Amino acid sequence: MHMLRLRTGVLATSLVIGLIAPATALAAEQWPQRPVRLIVPIGAGSGSDVAARQFAERLAERWKHPVVVENRPGADGLIGTIAFAGTRDDHTLLFSPAAPISVFPQVHEKLAYDPARDLVPITSATNTFVMLAASETLKIESLPQLIALARSHPGKLNWSSGGGALTYLLAGFVKSAGLDMVAVSYREQNLALQDLAAGRLQVMITVLAALLPSVQSGKAQLLAVTNDRRAPSAPEVSTVTELGYPELAFEGLWGFFGGRDTPTERRDRIAADVRSVATDSVLAERLAAIGQIARASTPVEFSAAIEAQRAKIASIVKLTGSKPMQ
Repeated sequence: MHMLRLRTGVLATSLVIGLIAPATALAAEQWPQRPVRLIVPIGAGSGSDVAARQFAERLAERWKHPVVVENRPGADGLIGTIAFAGTRDDHTLLFSPAAPISVFPQVHEKLAYDPARDLVPITSATNTFVMLAASETLKIESLPQLIALARSHPGKLNWSSGGGALTYLLAGFVKSAGLDMVAVSYREQNLALQDLAAGRLQVMITVLAALLPSVQSGKAQLLAVTNDRRAPSAPEVSTVTELGYPELAFEGLWGFFGGRDTPTERRDRIAADVRSVATDSVLAERLAAIGQIARASTPVEFSAAIEAQRAKIASIVKLTGSKPMQ
């Protein structure tokens, strides 16, 4: 009689487990169950904000729930990242460059989030074309010409960047090439672009979309692209690798991140959905218009790309002797 009760109990437990497992799997498959919030750590109207909205529109169609973009600009993206990390909501995602993992931990003494736990790489989404440009007042057309001019006029040329990893990228190049150029920081990128167009700033490295107005008006000249391929909207501009300066190579990597403890199944599902919508031809056209290309990946590939960027920035920080910000 005792054995019969035991066997009956085991059978009942097995039935319960058998019912729970499919229910758990079903819950994972049914995500999202309500609107998804997509935090973007830059201002509305910028190139990557436009890209985020393009992906949001297509994912909303696929998920049958709205995907609402929420801009949280400031501090090179740090404010938006902190806001996302503190949300702890399984229906909130972050659309961001790799910097919160690859750059911020190396250049800030303390962070209000844990890069290893609070940000789960899901998939890359776009590559933003990054360009090195010069004021038309310099009358140069290539990176080798810039280097020659800087060497013949030490301390006379100044430069700035679009912020984040790009500041360290160009600072590292200036250092390794033995150039004497003056770094100038700006509160807002638009102020730097205005000075570039006016000739008060001689050199700038930032995304192609930001530089296009100055280039199209004849106030600035594109010298090189840091990506591994030429930009479709500026095919005449060589990559830094083609020019023989691979140390200046850099991919403007943007992608989706999940919050702490994002289930593997959900991460893989979101990554697969992003890869699917990234093949949309209309999306590709709209991204090309703002100097970007779709480049979706698996979670493993995205994590590897972030780590490669982290290692590169780490070597630059060491080379330049940059001290962490308080």
